[in-house]
Amino acid sequence: MMPRFPLALGAMNYLQILRDASILELGVLGLLMVVSVASWALIALKHTQLTRARTQSLAFLDSFWKASRLEAIYQDAQKLEGSPLSKVFCAGYEELSKLAQTKDSAEGAMSERLGGIENVERALNRASTTQLMDLESRVSFLGTVGAASPFVGLFGTVIGILNAFNSIAEQGNATLATVAAPVGNALFATAAGLFAAIPAVVAYNSFISRIKVFDTEMANFSADFLNIIKRHFFR
Repeated sequence: MMPRFPLALGAMNYLQILRDASILELGVLGLLMVVSVASWALIALKHTQLTRARTQSLAFLDSFWKASRLEAIYQDAQKLEGSPLSKVFCAGYEELSKLAQTKDSAEGAMSERLGGIENVERALNRASTTQLMDLESRVSFLGTVGAASPFVGLFGTVIGILNAFNSIAEQGNATLATVAAPVGNALFATAAGLFAAIPAVVAYNSFISRIKVFDTEMANFSADFLNIIKRHFFR
């Protein structure tokens, strides 16, 4: 036996649903369509951004641990603009270059270098925060769509059912044949809300999980980079 659910979807007359819908129902369906399209576009953009960040971060870490000179790593990092780790390194290296100028100073050199190390740490933290905000930008929109769309669709369904029962009451004919079609059409708004919400929720959870990994990696890299700096400046 063939499943009935796909057949039911194929048998629906979507043009008739739109023709029978009220202005408020059409507004709800239009809103859900807009946010669904916007969600899919954002999902594609964020997926591309995070995939690029992952690929370039792996390339940067490979270069960082294999290279022997920070200058060479810095040149490679500038080419990996999509990697949060390379941006964090560049911020730390640029601050470190200022610190290196005081390395051969005579009196007070140690205290100046101690203050410089703190400046490097602050630069790394600022860069990590900036990169994290960039990765998280607009992801909250997906969470909002996932949370609100089912309720927007349910609101459209309630309005549709109210209109359907008012129309049936005016006609005075409440048989199953006259009730089923308008109520079924009203339920289409709930389906549209779920259609917009489910991909947004799945993508939101996936992106948040991937961004947390980047946050941990930036914190670990900053700690490793600071340890390397301290070993070379205080040997």
